[in-house]
Amino acid sequence: MQKRSVTWVAIGGLVAVAVAAYLLQRTPGDVVAIANGKAPTPSAPAARTDNKSAKGPGSLAGPVPVEVIELKPQRVVEELQAVGTLRSNQSVVLRPEVTGRVATIGFRDGQFVKQGQLLIGLDAALNEAEVAQAKAELELANANLKRTADLASKSFVSSSAQDTAESNVTVLAAKLQLAQARLAKMRIVAPFDGVVGLRAVSIGDVVKDGTDLVNIEDVRSLKVDFRLPERIFTQLKVGQPVEVTTDAVPGSRYSGRVDAINPRIDPAGRSLEVRAALPNADGRMRPGMFARVRVTVGDRAGALMVPEEAIVPQGDSFFVFRVVDDRAQRVPVRLGVRRDGRVELMDNVKPNDRIVTAGVRVQRDGQPVRVVGEGAPATASSQPAERK
Repeated sequence: MQKRSVTWVAIGGLVAVAVAAYLLQRTPGDVVAIANGKAPTPSAPAARTDNKSAKGPGSLAGPVPVEVIELKPQRVVEELQAVGTLRSNQSVVLRPEVTGRVATIGFRDGQFVKQGQLLIGLDAALNEAEVAQAKAELELANANLKRTADLASKSFVSSSAQDTAESNVTVLAAKLQLAQARLAKMRIVAPFDGVVGLRAVSIGDVVKDGTDLVNIEDVRSLKVDFRLPERIFTQLKVGQPVEVTTDAVPGSRYSGRVDAINPRIDPAGRSLEVRAALPNADGRMRPGMFARVRVTVGDRAGALMVPEEAIVPQGDSFFVFRVVDDRAQRVPVRLGVRRDGRVELMDNVKPNDRIVTAGVRVQRDGQPVRVVGEGAPATASSQPAERK
């Protein structure tokens, strides 16, 4: 019994120590509340003694510094942009129509040639002999026809003999034309003025009909083929200005005109094929180059443009922040023409509106803002206080 009493005394002492430690951590008000059987109130945080505001200048409750632009009506050019491929004004790959051996080559690789200039000549010895034979036979037939006509006028031969002589002349004349046509096919000439490419044959090669010999390109003027969406079909017209740039010739811009519009819409891509013509007097652009194309479809005044960074996307919609009475007002807009890093605002804005262009901390409609930078209101410069 004595040991059990000592045990309960020890337990009671431990409980007393725990309660005392707990009460030392509470305020006097909490001790009274516990004594009355109530829950203690949560302790308030210690007051700041550094004399600094808990709200920084960039918090949502304070004005956020922003840069703005004042909307001014501008004249804008409406353009359609696309990519395309440059093509020669005229281009052809020369091929022989008959089989033969290359006898002469009348050009150097990359040379400018004139229309009708001999480029490649095939061995034409047999064809020349055929022409000479046909000429001789025709001359003999003409002489025979003349004698037959004289005899027929004196009634020494029948009229049928004269008809036979005339028919023989006609047949031999056709034979001569055929031989001359075969001879002409042994000469391959330039079909137009242009620059020849790299030949694929040498003297002595035997080529079959249809073999590629050399290409010739008219590059004094070029064509550019490109595609545009079918929805702009009504905006396109032949003769509209076109501006072309290429990666191969940086900094150069070439002007041309829409030359033709394919009347058929491509059913696969729902696109419209367009061809423009442009001069290439300096010869710097070449067929096959990748080209960026801008087609001018009109121009108008009164557009309200802002930098692209002023636009805030949200899903399929766009909005901007307009500064009204030192507060950011969220305004939904519809976008129009884009040009050189600027975009047109179509709805809900008017001239002289101030639109936020920089100020990433603007997060809600009605947030207080402070305009800084070029758009800030002008204020008189402060003078230093006079010392007494």
